[in-house]
Amino acid sequence: MKETTTQSRRDVLRLLAAGVAGGTLLPHIAQGSTASVALPRIDRMGLQLYTVRSALAKDIEGTIAAIAKVGITELEFFNPFGKDVAWWSALLKKHSLTAPSSHEALPKTDDEWGPIFDRANGMGHKLVVVPYVGNEYRGSKANWMKLADRLNKGAAKAKAAGLQFAYHNHDFEFAPVEGTTGYDIITTNTDANAVKLEMDIYWTVKAGQDPLALMKRWPNRIVAVHVKDAGPAPERKMMDVGAGTIDFKTILATGRKQGLQHWFIEHDTPTDPIASITASAAALKKL
Repeated sequence: MKETTTQSRRDVLRLLAAGVAGGTLLPHIAQGSTASVALPRIDRMGLQLYTVRSALAKDIEGTIAAIAKVGITELEFFNPFGKDVAWWSALLKKHSLTAPSSHEALPKTDDEWGPIFDRANGMGHKLVVVPYVGNEYRGSKANWMKLADRLNKGAAKAKAAGLQFAYHNHDFEFAPVEGTTGYDIITTNTDANAVKLEMDIYWTVKAGQDPLALMKRWPNRIVAVHVKDAGPAPERKMMDVGAGTIDFKTILATGRKQGLQHWFIEHDTPTDPIASITASAAALKKL
């Protein structure tokens, strides 16, 4: 989240015409359809709190109340803002909110996962997600293999703590590296049953990838997604859900059939955080 790293069939075709996914990926998007999907409408919505970090820094209680008011029911944490588990638990209960997931930075050593997982359990998190890695884990196959090893070890410790473990992508994972990509390296060299995936749909599209193709390749592994929209090529400006070109209806329906558990609204740099999540929540409610 820290680095620059479709709604109807017509929108899908518009996205294709804009060239979001190059070459061989285009057929996968074109074949995407919800015609055979018999799923109930989305009855819950999540939010990654990074979206409202500036508002939280000024007024936590007021911001959480505003989040609940727009229809958000689940939160994904990234920072406790100096408050302890008991304080947060009481506030979430007051607003009928749950916190099933949290972003947690990869610690310096695997032994440091213990306190992180203890706090996650105390908060009621079920999923712990590694959201981002620095240059020491990218740029070469060896570095990506090092990350895959760290993820496998973290996942084993998470399982022992009764938690699910996942990795969240940006766009840099899809950059070419020694005939492959970082994303291919970490997905093929980690335990698919232990190291799950949180797909950031925006960054996936920004990287020229097809979310549906990745869901087809990794069924039952993508347990969460970040939903934020993308404008037309070549800029692919980050936008509120419903304002851009991404077919969230097809993507979420496909994902839900394959084990997708959570969809978290997010915008990395919103001008007005509450207005942004209000617009995105309204768009999701129509799916």
